[in-house]
Amino acid sequence: MSRKVFLLFLHIFFLQHLTSKSEHSPSLVSRISFGSCSNQSAPQPIWDAIIKFDPQVFIWLGDNIYGDNRRPFSIFGRVRTIGPWKNAERFFPSSELEMRYRYQQAKSNPGYSAVRRKARVIGTWDDHDYGLNNAGKEFPGKDINQKLMLDFLDEPQNSPRRKQAGVYASYVFGPQGRQIKIILLDTRYHRDPISSDGSMLGSSQWIWLENELNSSPTEITIIASSIQVFPYMVYVRRHCWEIEIAVFHLLVISNLTAVGSPLFVLESWARFPKERARLFKLIADSNRSGVFFISGDVHFGEITRYDCGTGYPLYDVTSSGLTQSVEQAIPHSLSLLVRFMAWLMPSTMRIYGEDCRYRSCTYAKPNFGAIEIDWDAAPVSLKIELRDVNGDPVNNVKVLLSDLHPGGTYRTQPTAGTHKHHCSLEVDLPWLSRHCFAIVFYTSLLGLALAMGVLIHITVSVSKQIFVKLKRD
Repeated sequence: MSRKVFLLFLHIFFLQHLTSKSEHSPSLVSRISFGSCSNQSAPQPIWDAIIKFDPQVFIWLGDNIYGDNRRPFSIFGRVRTIGPWKNAERFFPSSELEMRYRYQQAKSNPGYSAVRRKARVIGTWDDHDYGLNNAGKEFPGKDINQKLMLDFLDEPQNSPRRKQAGVYASYVFGPQGRQIKIILLDTRYHRDPISSDGSMLGSSQWIWLENELNSSPTEITIIASSIQVFPYMVYVRRHCWEIEIAVFHLLVISNLTAVGSPLFVLESWARFPKERARLFKLIADSNRSGVFFISGDVHFGEITRYDCGTGYPLYDVTSSGLTQSVEQAIPHSLSLLVRFMAWLMPSTMRIYGEDCRYRSCTYAKPNFGAIEIDWDAAPVSLKIELRDVNGDPVNNVKVLLSDLHPGGTYRTQPTAGTHKHHCSLEVDLPWLSRHCFAIVFYTSLLGLALAMGVLIHITVSVSKQIFVKLKRD
């Protein structure tokens, strides 16, 4: 009898810890929306456009609230957040009471409340709702904040998701033959320090993910990652000096640390190359078809594609943010400069097309993602769009489901010595292309310094002449 009890216990443990949360809803789903980076204190008119799209499922991709706090930039004084005398971090966590209040503020927004009534809402988190900017497994408040985040999502009290370490989960929607699996990753709870090239997901989540990818096949599998999977994103941050919001948001669109380094780097899977390679191998080894990624975090939208990971094209559709965006954080007069800089940066992964609102095929204003599946088409087709605050498309990609199968017509490796779009990494680009941004940036600084020097020289010379003339008179 005791042996049977023991086996029963093992069976229950396996279901709870390897499958985590896996729900199945048999209703056909053909419209899914997703978004990230929503400041609970900011105006949120974009919910009207999301409601108009009429999604059956809405996916949070992180930064669902901004729960941490930010000190002002200060070089001098008792609290110094930048400069060589820095003695305090700019970002610091909130109390449990503050986090609870901010979640309630977000949840009571009329627009979001309307979405909750119409659609099934699921989601994961990123750093600001996790509790601290750029934080990983070292953050001490993660367990308390996990409970608050799951409360925000109306997670049942008996959900296995409340018992595990991390908020990862999976859901299956639709009837047999027309099923969509949504896998929500947790890129915070178990993540090692950014510069370590350690683990992104942690051992337990990797085991769970392998189990999910090797489980019953579905026609479509959406993997939701709070941070981007393909690009090596950029972020203005040096150890003893930080450049404030305006310059940060001019540079963040560059899309490549390889291109912007050593000026700036940003969080993405590319900061953990071994983990990203493991992710691609896991998908390839599972022989699972119909996989693509959605992501957030970066305060602009874009669509990227990688053809050399699994034997068929992998798409990463980034929507960020619902309220937070690059162009809202800078003076309006700099918007054209931002778009020019985005166009200037080389990208081997970004999809360019005539349907893009701007030539760079990035969109740095509030946006959300919209997925439409035509199940009646032969073959089944997907239209994935980024939409603006009015619900109008700003970028899109149309994909046939038959193209997302292993062993398709896409060549998976570039010819030796060549650089293939959607296959070669940015670090493999020619030196001049890879460093064009840094060249332009430093040349501009040099030109500005020279211009200021010339202006000062002219001013001093003219002043001397005037002084001499006045003295003679």
